[in-house]
Amino acid sequence: MKLLEYEAKQILADSNIAIPTSSLITKTTSNLPSLPTVLKSQVPIGGRGKAGGIRVIESSDELQPNIEDLFNLSIKGFTPTALLAEEKLNIKQELYLSVLIDRASSSIKLIAHIDGGIEVEDNTDFTSWSLENPAFDVIGQELADYYKLPGQTFAIQDLIENLYTCLIKNDATLIEINPLVLTTDDRLIAGDCKMTLDDAASFRHDWNFEEKPTEANFVTIDPTGNIATIANGAGLAMATVDAAFEAGLTPANFLDIGGGANTETLLKAFNRIVEYKNLQAIIINIFAGITRADEVANAIVAAKEQINTLPPLFIRLAGTNYETAAQILTDNGITIMPNLESCLTAAKEAIND
Repeated sequence: MKLLEYEAKQILADSNIAIPTSSLITKTTSNLPSLPTVLKSQVPIGGRGKAGGIRVIESSDELQPNIEDLFNLSIKGFTPTALLAEEKLNIKQELYLSVLIDRASSSIKLIAHIDGGIEVEDNTDFTSWSLENPAFDVIGQELADYYKLPGQTFAIQDLIENLYTCLIKNDATLIEINPLVLTTDDRLIAGDCKMTLDDAASFRHDWNFEEKPTEANFVTIDPTGNIATIANGAGLAMATVDAAFEAGLTPANFLDIGGGANTETLLKAFNRIVEYKNLQAIIINIFAGITRADEVANAIVAAKEQINTLPPLFIRLAGTNYETAAQILTDNGITIMPNLESCLTAAKEAIND
C-alpha cells in the first residue's frame, strides 16, 4: 500500500523525523497557507515535479489559481483530492536516503546518495549498508563521512535509528526520503517522502489511509529487474516468474491480480509497475475467469493512453470474454501472442535489440 506524501510525512513526524511545517488543502478547506509556500499535488505516483504537480507560490494572487489548477491536473492517470502546502525551505544541499526490505538478501538496507532531488533516477553508485543488527553510531559516522557532513554526525545517527524504528513499527517495506534537505541553518529535514506499507500486516494496524490494502498480491522480487509480470492466480503468477527466469530475463515483481480485478485496479498496478527504474518490458499472462478478459483489455488500452513511460507489452490472454477483449486490443493496434513462450521470446529479443 503506497501512502500519499502527507500521510507518509505524518508517520515520519510521529517517529521524530523532521518534516517541513505544512497544512493540507482540500476542495472544502477555507484556511489558506502563509506565503511563500510550496503546493504539492497528493497523488500516489512519482514524477510530480516534472509533470507540474509541485509549484512554489510567492504571492497571494498566484495562490488560488494554482490551487484550482492543481486540483484539475491529472498526473499519470491520478487526480488529487488534496494538496500539501509546505513552508519554502532554504536549501543548502539535497541528499538521498532510504530504508527498505531487500528481498534478495532477506534483510533491511539503508541506501544513500550524496545527490538527491528531482534527477535522482539518473544517479549511479548508490552507497548501501545492511541494517542487520545495526550499529547506528558506526553507520551514522560512515554516512556523515559519505555526505561530507561531519558536523551532522549525531543528527544522522539519530535519523538512521528513527528511520529503522519507523520501518519496523509501521510494517513498511520502503521509506524513501528524496530529497533529504540540509537547510542553510543546518537542519536535516525530509523534503519529500515515499512510503510503502506491507498489505499483509494490515491486521496489526488501524490504518485509515486514502489507498486501502490491495487485494492483488504484489511483491517486488528485484527492483533492478528488466521485466515486470502480471498474471492471475498464484500458481500462474509463480509459473510466469519462473519461466521468465529460465528465459534469461530478470523479473522485477510477482503480481497476482486475483479474481474480480477491474480496469481501475489493473491501471493502478500498471502505474506501480512503471516505477521500476530498469523496466524494459511487461509480460501479461492472463487466463480470465472471474476477472474478465475484456476488463484486462480495457486496462491495457487505458495504460497505453495514460502512462507515457509504459514499456512494450507482451500479452497472452485467454478465457472469459476473450473475443471481446481481442477486438478491443486489435482496434487499438495491440497484439495478443499465442502463448507465454512466445511472449518471453519476443520480450527477450526486444530487450537485446
